[in-house]
Amino acid sequence: MAAAAATAATKGNGGGGGRAGVGEASGTRKKKGPGPVATAYLVIYNVVMTAGWLVIAVGLVRAYLAKGSYHSLYYSIEKPLKFFQTGALLEILHCAIGIVPSSVVLTSFQVMSRVFLIWAVTHSVKEVQSEDSVLLFVIAWTITEIIRYSFYTFSLLNHLPYIIKWARYTLFIVLYPMGVAGELLTVYAALPFVRQAGLYSISLPNKYNFSFDYYAFLILIMMSYIPIFPQLYFHMIHQRRKVLSRTEEYKKFE
Repeated sequence: MAAAAATAATKGNGGGGGRAGVGEASGTRKKKGPGPVATAYLVIYNVVMTAGWLVIAVGLVRAYLAKGSYHSLYYSIEKPLKFFQTGALLEILHCAIGIVPSSVVLTSFQVMSRVFLIWAVTHSVKEVQSEDSVLLFVIAWTITEIIRYSFYTFSLLNHLPYIIKWARYTLFIVLYPMGVAGELLTVYAALPFVRQAGLYSISLPNKYNFSFDYYAFLILIMMSYIPIFPQLYFHMIHQRRKVLSRTEEYKKFE
């Protein structure tokens, strides 16, 4: 999930697939883009996803104005959040069939980690849905995804406004730590309820002679943030310098 929060600086040629900020600024090597049919499909996909996350953003604002409070806003956007975040699973398919030049394994890990947080934590542990930490990662994800899918759309159309490029490689400085904090606090809030209910846990003895402790699994996930977060964050800082400095140099020669 720490890796999934890094989607503000992602890889790819604008196809809505790769998400890890590894190769978008790879220098002068120019990769062959998708064909016209694939490009048309990817434009439609990214427009729909941009619109979907805008719906979530508008829903949050409307709910806040109606309630006059930011508490429990999750319920106002629960359905579209689940739908559009789950819809990101198509990005794995995009990589698998080759219309987006990104790692299937890396993209799968990053997409599935978010889907896991939505369904296996927030959906499954109802008690955490009113936690402010949920709103924290939802806001971070929403802003990030609006920018990311807009970036992909305009890139595919070969008309990328500088402001979107700048936002994509700048706002993660705040949004990434914000999203990670929200994710960690949400998982932490879920722990006592998971332990009490024995959620998704398998205890011995059973005919398969297999045990699984979901509570311990969630703790391991939280611990994985320790090595992953700093590496990704500083990698994205490095990518930002490369991409934006190259843009500034290009402007000077125009």
